[in-house]
Amino acid sequence: MSLEARLERIAARVEELKAALAQAEGGQIALLSRELAELEPIAERIAALRRTRRAIAEAEAMLSDPELRGLAEEELAALRARLPALEREARLALLPKDEADSRSAILEIRPAAGGEEAALFAAELFRAYQRFAERQGWRFTVLEADETELGGLKGGTAEIEGRGVFAKLKYESGVHRVQRVPATESQGRIHTSTVTVAVLPEAEEVDVEIDEADLRVDTYRASGAGGQHVNKTDSAVRITHLPTGIVVAMQEEKSQHKNRAKAMKVLRARLYDLQRRAAHSARAADRRAQIGTGDRAERIRTYNFPQGRVTDHRIGLTLHKIERVMQGEFDEIVEALAAEEQAALLAAEGA
Repeated sequence: MSLEARLERIAARVEELKAALAQAEGGQIALLSRELAELEPIAERIAALRRTRRAIAEAEAMLSDPELRGLAEEELAALRARLPALEREARLALLPKDEADSRSAILEIRPAAGGEEAALFAAELFRAYQRFAERQGWRFTVLEADETELGGLKGGTAEIEGRGVFAKLKYESGVHRVQRVPATESQGRIHTSTVTVAVLPEAEEVDVEIDEADLRVDTYRASGAGGQHVNKTDSAVRITHLPTGIVVAMQEEKSQHKNRAKAMKVLRARLYDLQRRAAHSARAADRRAQIGTGDRAERIRTYNFPQGRVTDHRIGLTLHKIERVMQGEFDEIVEALAAEEQAALLAAEGA
């Protein structure tokens, strides 16, 4: 179907929905309103495109009038310059949407290669995402932060709540490499370490059906940095989903009930992510494909502190402002990755 035909079809559907809403009752109102809310932004882009095309036609008609020709040529230049952007916006609006884009997300960070230096960078990256979330006006809630004696992170999990969180953060999933001289390095040598990041769309109970019979729940005493026990009750919880082998452990709260609730939230997100990946196998086979093995050679981004640069290897983007990125200024990277994905989708649509 041509672009024009698709635009015409959506414009007609919007009018149908408006007419149907005027006579709708009960639950039908919610269904029609939801569809209308999804289509109206596209309809607005269609209307803007059509207004510009009409204005171009009117300006072209004015060219034959000697008195208006100069004005018409000036107006035509401005309208024709604006047209490609409007057509691109309309095409983008018609691209298939990932229904998870509007959701909140679960962020998981784990040190991979590099020992304590990897753990220290994991902690710094965790804080950088927290700052980014705060700058976006999102709510960042730490679900689990297992710290080392030196202040590094053995593993960190957070819930990031807000509209469109997953859409912006989904590109962060993968292996992040850091190159710098560790504080513990006496010879001044640059070390390379890696951290894995996974961003999962948050799942509701209706999204994933979990059978209690499929769960093995173990409780144990929570421990602090270095392994020392921090309380005298078995408040920590480890849940194993037997069919998939997914294991989630939580010990942040003193309450076993709260730790279990947090663990279930993370388990639900992982299972939902697994379902999505099975349904979109062309994008990735499973969660391991998303975060990789953690090997130093496998990475999506490099943070080179001696040179003050951050490089995203997927799109060849290099920014010489590592301090600002580590303060949570991921905007330029996220926007560039989103633009690259949009361009790829548009190219595929036109193929």
